[in-house]
Amino acid sequence: MTASDLASRIQTVKDLIADIKDSEGNSYAGTPVGFVDSWNVLVDGAAHPAIAASDIVFANAFSYWQGQTKANSTFSFFDDIMQALQTIQTDKGETDITFWVGETGWPTDGSAFEASVPSVENAAHFWQDAICAMRGWGVNVIVFEAFDESWKPDTSGTSDVEKYWGVWDSDYQLKYDLTCNF
Repeated sequence: MTASDLASRIQTVKDLIADIKDSEGNSYAGTPVGFVDSWNVLVDGAAHPAIAASDIVFANAFSYWQGQTKANSTFSFFDDIMQALQTIQTDKGETDITFWVGETGWPTDGSAFEASVPSVENAAHFWQDAICAMRGWGVNVIVFEAFDESWKPDTSGTSDVEKYWGVWDSDYQLKYDLTCNF
């Protein structure tokens, strides 16, 4: 699907929900409609029509998959997200748009990817220094993911981290402190 096709479908959804009413007769017109993509896809310019049609945009950013070290993970995350937000605001011609981090996180087990090492310590660091800091700036963040998913297969190639992105393990035990002190 092209970004122009997506923009058309976003408008179709807006039109459809405007005709829906809740139990009190209130229309859902004005409900934000948008999309999610990786920060780099948002930045490369190809998503412009979809951004222009959207009321809300989510940007996914994973410093882990960019091969970042623990020490550089926060900088990389902020840089990626701010590039995406700047592009969105420029494309919209305004700063009044709802923006969220759609997915981010750090795996706690599995094989390293370039300089990125999965571990509880590194995931806790990313939580505190990147996710909590982004929340402190007032940006909503969706963390990938709540629970480890032991049923997931290893992905193609050498990556075996897909099972270990949860902030809780598969036995519902919290892996690290989720308190943000900002």
